[in-house]
Amino acid sequence: MSEKPITVMIVEDDEIAARIYEQFTSKLEGFQIIATATTGKQALEMLHVVTPDVLLLDIYLPDMNGIDLLREVRKHFRGIDVVMITAANDVETVREAIRGGAYSYIIKPIMIDKFMSTLEQYANTRRQLQQHTTIDQTAVDKLFTKAAHTPATKAVETVTTLPKGIDKLTLKLIRDKMQETTQSMNADDLAALAGMSHSTVRRYLEFLVSINEVTVETFYGTVGRPERKYRWVPQKTAK
Repeated sequence: MSEKPITVMIVEDDEIAARIYEQFTSKLEGFQIIATATTGKQALEMLHVVTPDVLLLDIYLPDMNGIDLLREVRKHFRGIDVVMITAANDVETVREAIRGGAYSYIIKPIMIDKFMSTLEQYANTRRQLQQHTTIDQTAVDKLFTKAAHTPATKAVETVTTLPKGIDKLTLKLIRDKMQETTQSMNADDLAALAGMSHSTVRRYLEFLVSINEVTVETFYGTVGRPERKYRWVPQKTAK
């Protein structure tokens, strides 16, 4: 009889990021996405209907801070584990996540191998806790030092299947165009160079950000929406 899948709810207001998490989570054996929420209020409403095993939770939600949502989960849904995925890298936020009982904390832009290895380690931890009624100190120490044993970063090419909506040839073209310039550029600039639509280029850029091949900065002008500018990260070659 196969094991019951680990159910996952994504709480993330960035649609592109949420899709990336969903695609890569689905590649892991034994995981199942059961819900996606874009606000804290929506997440709390869903939690009264479905009970996931783990939340993938952003900090910067449109209506509330993810730490506050973490506290609500701890108060009312104690059986749910939480993995924070966020751009928040200040010490106080990390401290509050630890105090709130977060299983892990991943800083954006995420590296896919870090994302996947965290979920794999989470699955292993659950498995160990479910298989035993008592546990010795050595095993406890291993569970509480899980973060110290993460694999080295690997390139996206080691992922056998790209997420839905990311085509290999188009991805190569976007990479090539980004490598041709040392300047930061927005999605419109790159769309003009590549001869593609803004929405297509933005999707591929955000994917490259998620695997740490491109960095992104947000610039706030006096009027209009904030502008996101992207820059290629030179990749280190193995010696």
